[in-house]
Parts: sequence; C-alpha cells; structure tokens
Amino acid sequence: MKKIMSLITIMMLFALAACANPTPKKPGEAAKANTASGSDVKEITVAGNGGVIEKTIRDVLAPKFKEKTGIQVNFIAGLSGEILSKVELQKNAPQIDVAFFVPVDVQRAFDKGLTEPIDETTIANMKDVDPRFVAVDKAAAPVFGLVIAPAYNTETFKKNQIKPIESWNDLARPDYKGKTAFSDINNDWGFNTLYALALANGGSIDNMAPGLKKAKELAGYSSTFYKNSTQMMPAIQQGAADVTVMGSYAIAELAASGVPLKMTVPKEGVPLQAFSAALVKNDPRKEAAAKFINYIISKEAQALIADKGFYPVAKGMKIAKKYEDSIGLKDTDKTFKPDFAKFAAIRAEMSDKWSKEVTPELGKLVK
Repeated sequence: MKKIMSLITIMMLFALAACANPTPKKPGEAAKANTASGSDVKEITVAGNGGVIEKTIRDVLAPKFKEKTGIQVNFIAGLSGEILSKVELQKNAPQIDVAFFVPVDVQRAFDKGLTEPIDETTIANMKDVDPRFVAVDKAAAPVFGLVIAPAYNTETFKKNQIKPIESWNDLARPDYKGKTAFSDINNDWGFNTLYALALANGGSIDNMAPGLKKAKELAGYSSTFYKNSTQMMPAIQQGAADVTVMGSYAIAELAASGVPLKMTVPKEGVPLQAFSAALVKNDPRKEAAAKFINYIISKEAQALIADKGFYPVAKGMKIAKKYEDSIGLKDTDKTFKPDFAKFAAIRAEMSDKWSKEVTPELGKLVK
C-alpha cells in the first residue's frame, strides 16, 4: 500500500512540474501571443495635429473606418515634431501605428529609419494620389492637402484702401504695422515664410541670406511672432491682426466662422504640400495601419476631408465649393513643391540665425 501511495505521489509531482514549466515556445512566439497582429487587430493608434485634423479623424474618418473594418482608431494629438520624438523613443516597442508629419518631419523620420516604405504595393490607393502632394518618395502618404500662403482681412483692406498683396515682400509694409500674425520659424508656417521671402529676393534654398534680410524688416513691422496656430487664429478672430501667413485649411476655418479673411497667392507662388501619414517601422499592427492609410487617401475619404477645408490629394478632385472664395486656387496661380530634404538639412541652422538676427528686430518699425 505504501509503495502504491509513493508511486501516486511521484506521479502528482511530475504533473505539477509540467504545469509550472510548460513546453518552451519558439523564439518570438510569446511576444505574438501578447500583441495582436494581422486580422486579429481590433484597434490602432494614430498621432497627428490637433484642431481640425484631430476633429476630422476622430469625428469623421475613424467612425467610417470602423464601420468598414471593425477596427477602432485611437487618436493622440500633438505637433509634428513632438510626434516624431515619440516615435523615435518608442522605436523598439512602437505604440503609435500611424504618425502624421509635416513634410520636413516626413524627411527626418525617413532619414532616421523610423518609418516603413509606402508605395502602390503596400497602399493600393497611392496610384490615385497627385504626386505634387508627395513630400518624400515612398516615405509617407499625403492625406490633408494645403498651401502655406498670405491672407488678409478684406474689410480692413477695403476700408483703408490698402494695396493688394502681390508679392511675399508686400508682407513687410507700414500699412498694417503692428497688426500682423506671423509665425515663429520653429513652426512650419514660419519656415515656409522665410523660404518664400528668400525666393522673392533672389535667394534660394542654398542661399537663404536674402530671406533673412527681408525677415528682419518683417519683424520690424510686427509686435510679436506667434508660436502656433492656437495663438495666431484668435489674433485674427479678435481683430488684433489683419495680415497673416497660414496653412490654407486654417484660413478656410476662420473664413467659415465669419472672419472676412481671404487667401492670396503672390507672384512668386505658394508651397503646395500635405500633412502625410507614415507607417511606423517595426509596428506589430502594420497590416491594420496600412488599411487605415489606404482608406483615408481613397476618393470617398478625400471628399470628406475636402469638406473640412483641405485640398484633396486624389487626382482630379477639387476643394469643396464652400471654400472656393476664401482659399480657391485658380489655374493661373503659381504653386511649387520645396526640396524638403534640403529643408530638413538647414532647419536647425536657420532657426539659430532667426533667433539671433530676426527676432531682436521685432517691433522696431511699429512706432
């Protein structure tokens, strides 16, 4: 009897040991079990700008995408540079699946190896995208099309009989001294303004000195440089500024709210670009993330995006009619695509020169 009991005891101990030490999994198997991938994914995380982009994704695109796929879209709001920093910090364990960047940060993320290649083989609807909106070939999908351009208060200009803005140089005039809303160079709008001023004065991306010289005069007629759109837009709404340089979508939003604001295209042209969606490298939810990007550049989604004041990036599509008066582009209007690789390369140097040479000139010509 004792022998039988001992045998039973030994068998029970073996069984317990087997439970405590299950059969080892193949490399990577444990990680797979804890991270849904492929068709098992039920949610993805998208990071992008706040404001109208956040509202468009949260309230319009995400619900439509969930209806079609069953995949929930979670949104994190932040500036492009902040999102780039997060993606870099998380590169070994991505938490963001789709990252929206301004063109310069598309280039920076690509150069750092933080994003997956995007083309027609991974995102089928890329075949219908207007190439003018593509910031960096195969690095990201353009989604929210725009230009960065001057805009002015039509009522103030009419009342005071101010000459129309025909050149980027016309931004630096005593007609509206102290009533301007220009961005600091660390904002994408400010950097594009500096580049446009360089072009207007015989410079180029390789020779920004003429732009910096004109920017000093621009600063002289300005009381301050604004950090971002959340500061600039109220200044226009409240009548503190009559002239600005903004993304066309922000101009459209202000005009739709009742502000008598109208975009103008200077003779030197305006930069055509887009907020672009990038696939984060090493993302375990890449298949679901790619589906989301493919949907938001479809003609169906681009029609919804155009209704929010953006230029649709799909070939042959036009901006919604309700925005034609405020930000409509005529066939005769000049647009151009900057060299964003060079933008990225000189950004730090230009920011340093701006802070040392341009910012100290603020307000000197206002009195």
